[in-house]
Amino acid sequence: MTQENSYDWRQRGEPDPVDIHVGSRIRMRRILLGKSQEAVSTLLGVSFQQLQKYESGANRVSASRLFDMAHILLTPISYFFDEMPADLTLPIDEAGTPETANKSVMSNRMTLDLIRDFYRIGSAQQQRCVLDLVRAMADASDKDQSIAPTRRKPGPKPKLAAAR
Repeated sequence: MTQENSYDWRQRGEPDPVDIHVGSRIRMRRILLGKSQEAVSTLLGVSFQQLQKYESGANRVSASRLFDMAHILLTPISYFFDEMPADLTLPIDEAGTPETANKSVMSNRMTLDLIRDFYRIGSAQQQRCVLDLVRAMADASDKDQSIAPTRRKPGPKPKLAAAR
């Protein structure tokens, strides 16, 4: 990103990409903790609409408000800047940037619900069983995609042999 075009979003009236990233991390953490927008906004002392604006990146979160947000969401402030897209980081921080596919998966509500509920399982053995089940289902799904499903034609049901 060059200096000349690095702030084009301002001229178009769009939210700052860093604010969008921080907002998405606030939303992700809130969902992982199972907290509603209303509950977090009450603790933060703002309306839930204001929290929605923070989460969408429409409004910038001040440093003091981000500090409070980290406290409420039980996370270090650095969490909100983790996994920052490569085009938003400084040039010296090119190593270890996440794939964009990972970002889209982690912003999916179902993924966050699954992670939160998985860690609610108290037993490590039960967690392992759930993981094994999910892997088996994913493997079966991969195999099923290569085979077209067949449907039975309507008609009389087959007769079962009588047990003797």
